[in-house]
Amino acid sequence: MGLDFLVTSLIVVIAPGTGVLYTLAVGLGCGRAASLFAALGCTLGIVPHLLAAVFGLAALLHASAVAFQAVKIAGVVFLLYMAWTMLRAGGPLSVDADAAGRARLMAPGRIVLRGILLNILNPKLSLFFLAFLPQFVAADSAAAVGQMLLLGAVFMGLTLVVFIGYGLMAAGASELVLARPRVLAWFRRLFAGAFVALGLRLAVEPR
Repeated sequence: MGLDFLVTSLIVVIAPGTGVLYTLAVGLGCGRAASLFAALGCTLGIVPHLLAAVFGLAALLHASAVAFQAVKIAGVVFLLYMAWTMLRAGGPLSVDADAAGRARLMAPGRIVLRGILLNILNPKLSLFFLAFLPQFVAADSAAAVGQMLLLGAVFMGLTLVVFIGYGLMAAGASELVLARPRVLAWFRRLFAGAFVALGLRLAVEPR
């Protein structure tokens, strides 16, 4: 494992995407503990794509237009659903939810599951790993599978650390933002618009 892999992975992880957006929204709306679960969920959502790439299952998505489109459509629908949750009353960026509603929003299982689904329903991740990991493994290596799994684990570790950082930064600003309804309203629109934009980008992207 070289410095080039670590630097490239860090750049990919830091780049804003659905996982970063989700972790920021949860941290801003639900606090530090919730942001940690969001980061964990987004990281766990990488596992199926990593295994698919390492064991060649991603080739199905690459070869089958139907399979790829099915996963992509599901991903687009879920991103639009996430946009709606940002705007609706009682969503993660809402100060008018009652105590019971807030408790449901902050339930660790609920937060983790949404983070997992956000990444699982992005077919580009499997193709990314399929193209990315082999570049850092010797073609004649007898332990190529093990090496790619190790690289994938390192990538996931970086993802978790960076996303926790994003979440904690957002949580640190949550009291300031939540105390200002007008600012909060703009944040809700910003996050919703970003989810819609990501969904539209996924919808029009070719395989």
